[in-house]
Order: sequence, then C-alpha cells, then structure tokens
Amino acid sequence: MDKPVQITFHNIDDTTGLEEAVRARVNALEAYHPHIVGCRLLVDVPHRHREHGQQVQVRVTVSLPGEDVVVTHEPTRHGATAASEPAAAPGKVAEADGVRADALVAIREAFDLARRRLQDLARKSRGDVKRHEAPGLP
Repeated sequence: MDKPVQITFHNIDDTTGLEEAVRARVNALEAYHPHIVGCRLLVDVPHRHREHGQQVQVRVTVSLPGEDVVVTHEPTRHGATAASEPAAAPGKVAEADGVRADALVAIREAFDLARRRLQDLARKSRGDVKRHEAPGLP
C-alpha cells in the first residue's frame, strides 16, 4: 500500500482496540487485490438514542489505480448487533461497551463487503468473468 491508512472516529471514545482491528482488516484486504493504493475509514455514531440504541455507521474507501471502492454500512439492530450488546443494566458503562461491540461488528461487516467487491474487481481484471452473448445474434 502506497499511502498510510487513514482512520477517523467520530463520537466514539477509547478507540485503541478498534484501530488494531481496522489495521488487521486492511492488511487482509491486500491479499485479495494486489494494487491497493490507500484506504480510508470513517466510524461514526451520529445519534445517541436511549430507547433505540446507538447506531454505528462505517464508511470504507479503498483506493485503486483508476478507481475507488466505496462501502457504506449501517447495521441494523437485528441479528448480530443485538446479540453483541452486554446484558448489564442500562447505564453509561453499558452504553459505551455496546457502542464498541456494535462498532466492531459494523467494521467487520463493512470490510467483508469491501473484500467481496475487491474480489469481483480482481476477477474482472483477470478475465475470469463470463461474458454473455447478445440474444438473437448468431
């Protein structure tokens, strides 16, 4: 990778564990596409709802020569994110742990989507994607 990874956190405290997870995910992406120039990540908690929980938004931009792969991910409160919340009584400590757990899940899902898109681009550049002939032409 030519440029260093740019990581930005907004409205999240204590991000040391999240940064390590992000850097590991970025290093793993390099195995799926050989020409990654740079990577930018934004993790944001735009609203702080008491009743609905805190939604974590993740935006990953992977720069390639000639184009960028942009993945924006907003997880739902169903499935994996609801199961990752601590079972403690509501309070500031439980809310902070919930945001960190939700952020890890959102980062994982965003990087999984970015990985799949990079794999698709690599397959297209190698010519591994089948091209269909136009219907009706001999």
